[in-house]
Amino acid sequence: MEITTERVSIPVDGRQMPGYLARPKSGGPYPAVIVWMEVFGVNSHIRDVTERVAREGYVALAPNFFHRTNPTIDVGYDEAGMAAGIAEMQKLRADQMIADAKAALAWLRARPDTTDRTGVMGFCIGGHMTYLTAAETDVAVAASFYGGGIAAPQGPGGQPAPIQRTNKIRGKILCLFGGKDAMIPSAQVSAIRAALEEHGVRHEIVVYAAADHGFFCDQRATYHEASAKDAWERVKKLFAEELRS
Repeated sequence: MEITTERVSIPVDGRQMPGYLARPKSGGPYPAVIVWMEVFGVNSHIRDVTERVAREGYVALAPNFFHRTNPTIDVGYDEAGMAAGIAEMQKLRADQMIADAKAALAWLRARPDTTDRTGVMGFCIGGHMTYLTAAETDVAVAASFYGGGIAAPQGPGGQPAPIQRTNKIRGKILCLFGGKDAMIPSAQVSAIRAALEEHGVRHEIVVYAAADHGFFCDQRATYHEASAKDAWERVKKLFAEELRS
């Protein structure tokens, strides 16, 4: 599907949150999907994922939730980029992240080229943000890739972690992890599964035994092609079932 892209701004808390929008060039209206970034910002990988989502027939938006402290962050997957991203991540607050999620959702739904069906996906801290968005908004579906800190004792800013909000999730959620990911121990994956089961949330958890953290990103040394391809097929199927039905 032919698409078009543009840089946009989303109003939130009296500020402007930068975003990257990709959408089908014609037709519609289409379901919308929020794509939450990693700590590296809305960089070339996140823009590529956003465009891939749009080619499947969705209006896709990748907002920068570091906008309060670093609205232009766009770094690579080297040591300097990781340090810069982690520094920004440590400044996050869960309540502000929720405000950003609600603002992005409202902005998408106000567009004439979108339907009222919205999904969300994200990677690493964006996977954390995806779980948080699923709990604190009415998105129909969520796909969280190696979301770190979901089952931590506390969330960003010392506020409740996403796992403590599991009872609020109303849509279906897909959680994708790497079996070799030391950043997200198997005990945390088990805790997430138990919380979803306890609260009757429709869910699927997939652990790719041969994959490490960041397995979906072909710009990272940990890229695992087989796992990435399988994960993408699962996401496409999930979004088609939940956003087009």
